[in-house]
Amino acid sequence: MNTLIRKIRLPAIALALATSVTTSVTPALAKPAPAPAPAAPSTEADRAIAALRAITTMRADFVQTDRNGQRLTGTITLQRPGKIRFQYQPGVPLLIVSDGSALTMIDYEVRQVSRWPIRNSPLGALLDPNKDVARYARLVPTANPNVTSLDIKDPRHPEYGTLTLIMVRNPAAPGGYQLDSWVTLDSQNQRTAIRLSNQRYGVPIPANSFRFNDPRPQIRH
Repeated sequence: MNTLIRKIRLPAIALALATSVTTSVTPALAKPAPAPAPAAPSTEADRAIAALRAITTMRADFVQTDRNGQRLTGTITLQRPGKIRFQYQPGVPLLIVSDGSALTMIDYEVRQVSRWPIRNSPLGALLDPNKDVARYARLVPTANPNVTSLDIKDPRHPEYGTLTLIMVRNPAAPGGYQLDSWVTLDSQNQRTAIRLSNQRYGVPIPANSFRFNDPRPQIRH
């Protein structure tokens, strides 16, 4: 196998996929109070984050580029909250999936399975249902008024890395912003860029999309 494939690093993806839901108990015979209307996003960063959260499902093609300029392609499948699948091009024996709680990388060539809690990876800012992305997002000025760039980094956990999201205004996308690309920089200063194309929103996703075949030898008792 070539050096590019053997040295591939965990890619990072985009999407604040989950919102918290609270419920209250209404006393018997009491008339329920009308639910308050949600506040409209007040800033460009808020609007971009709201657009990410508006995505229910998405499928897209991607190009992954590492710090040395080496490229791999594939298909990404996303379903909120927190589920994602990176299916690489034929010939690359790697698969990366998140089942909503943990991120798993499967290397079929060496029959190795590695798992990380979502919150401990650069993808945590987008996939962890408990992460409040808005607290750590910083708007980065761009030369194009239709392009929004956000740097997301938890100052309390620099070891989680930095995620830079690029959103492009598109009335046809959820919330009016299309997820275009993102760049991750991990604690070892390893840079990985993901660029999307052919984004399809609201597509049906098979239930087994976030499962994988375990390549490790099964121990029989």
